[in-house]
Amino acid sequence: MAKTAVKNKVRRKDRILDTAEALFARMGFVGVSMRMVAEGAQVDLALASYHFGNKRGLFDAVLARRSDIINEKRLEALRDCISSAGAAGPELEAIVDAFIQPLLGVGLEKDAGWRHYMELIALVNSSHELGGQAMTQFFDPLVNEFIQALKKALPGAAEEDIYWSHHFFSGALTLTLAQTGRLDNLSSGKVKSNDLEAAYRRMVPFVTAGFKALCKPEKG
Repeated sequence: MAKTAVKNKVRRKDRILDTAEALFARMGFVGVSMRMVAEGAQVDLALASYHFGNKRGLFDAVLARRSDIINEKRLEALRDCISSAGAAGPELEAIVDAFIQPLLGVGLEKDAGWRHYMELIALVNSSHELGGQAMTQFFDPLVNEFIQALKKALPGAAEEDIYWSHHFFSGALTLTLAQTGRLDNLSSGKVKSNDLEAAYRRMVPFVTAGFKALCKPEKG
């Protein structure tokens, strides 16, 4: 009996998170209310408030739930590529691949929850109100590890160029994650924006070339 009650509580909490994730991805932070989430999840408003406090608490919980999973996978990919490279360190392309592959190369877009999360991250990363704070809180520890690896792979490059390159990289990645359909229309259907595996195969060499072009060793 007690175990059943705990399971039901977990299910309701997950239902609230799933509903909020989909609504935030579609309507943004401002466009969603706690009442809308509670109604969509078919729970009492008081229960949503009990679990998450307020809308910002719920929003942060939505971001944290999957960021923990994907950050762990990306960090594991980075550390694997570093350990397998030996004393010379990994090639630039291997570092870029470790950052992208856990997001684009594993079919996450086939899961509705992950698709909503990707759309939400794209929205947050381009938001003046939320982007700096939320992305810093949930992704900077991971990104800083990648930045350190990039600095070692690009000896002599100006730090400013490495940070700008990553900034451009982040924008391209989150736009791709949004899967807006713009690419479908532009290409008259020849290319599908939801084909993230195709995007992955192209983005790794594209981003690697961009880093190499911008992050050349400074002249003494």
